[in-house]
Amino acid sequence: MLTSDLFNDTHAVPIRITNSCADTIWPAVATQHGRGPGLGGFELGGGKTRDFNVSFDWQGRVWGRTNCTFNANDTGPADPSRGSAAGPGTACATGDCFGVRDCAGGGQVPSTLAEFTLQGGVGGKQTFYDISLVDGYNLPVGIVYIPAPNTTFIPPNLVNPSCIATDGWLAPPSRIGATYTNRSYPMPYEPRQDNAAVGRWCPWPLQRFPPAKPGDGVYPYPDDGVERPPFNPCMSACVATNSDEDCCRGSHNDPNVCRGGLYAANAKRVCPDAYSFAYDDQTSTFIIPSGGGWEVVFCPAGRSTNILSTFGTQMQHLAASGNLTRQMLEDVASEDYIRSHSSAAVRGGHVSLRALAAFTLGLGLLTAL
Repeated sequence: MLTSDLFNDTHAVPIRITNSCADTIWPAVATQHGRGPGLGGFELGGGKTRDFNVSFDWQGRVWGRTNCTFNANDTGPADPSRGSAAGPGTACATGDCFGVRDCAGGGQVPSTLAEFTLQGGVGGKQTFYDISLVDGYNLPVGIVYIPAPNTTFIPPNLVNPSCIATDGWLAPPSRIGATYTNRSYPMPYEPRQDNAAVGRWCPWPLQRFPPAKPGDGVYPYPDDGVERPPFNPCMSACVATNSDEDCCRGSHNDPNVCRGGLYAANAKRVCPDAYSFAYDDQTSTFIIPSGGGWEVVFCPAGRSTNILSTFGTQMQHLAASGNLTRQMLEDVASEDYIRSHSSAAVRGGHVSLRALAAFTLGLGLLTAL
């Protein structure tokens, strides 16, 4: 587990980025508010970690780029005319930033995002964060909270979500585990998916790089009879169609109208704690007291987490009051509690964390999202 040793600068918040993938990736960081880490992208080999500091009011996002080849100055693709698998002018197959290594803004979709607002809510006393698949999915991602000295104790199984939707990375099916937590506080997992299932969750038309047509060049029906590659980035429906219906715009800019489609349903099935479409914030936004640091892990171990549905009551109370009761601490440490409540969550019935937070603290709490 990470410790408060990273808090060597009392005027900044530590951000750690870890690549647990087998291959090199090129993490990117976009700063939307506050002081960022001082660079927008870098190379990170498999098993490597890099530490940064950001301001207490930082708002931004982190994502991973894959299969990048830059020129000698890192200012463009090695071969501009051919580019990468994403097309001419690009240096990375996914997450590309106009061909440069040091990103100056957002990246090319699809990409899995880790999003942070470190000082949100009333008085800036809360941190909002999430894993987002709204712009699609390319890499498994986990977020790990780094407790700061003298901050409220929060059990790690409440604050460390992960989304693993890539074939070959899932641990065997289980409702609980000890990854990115400890044995005192078991982590609630999505219990049903296996590697074969997560290798096929992306709707066929939304695959960024669909497999070659077999045989005589005609796809069989259904398409799921075709073997998919292990690395299979998936575009969201909004990215693919850019329609008001899929992007929750225009007459669909209403949570009672825009419900998400097949992509959102499939994404939520494999990654229950992740954003799946624009109005999915009710079951994907984490809200905790400000003060700690953060690690973003690419290709985390374990399974996708199922925290917000399993611990809805506890997370609502934490968002509203900034602490947990003794009974709540006992419940989140109980394997029996986790098994019974995660079973109910899988059957349906997500709890709206945002709705209760808005009711308790006022709509001003949500303006940062």
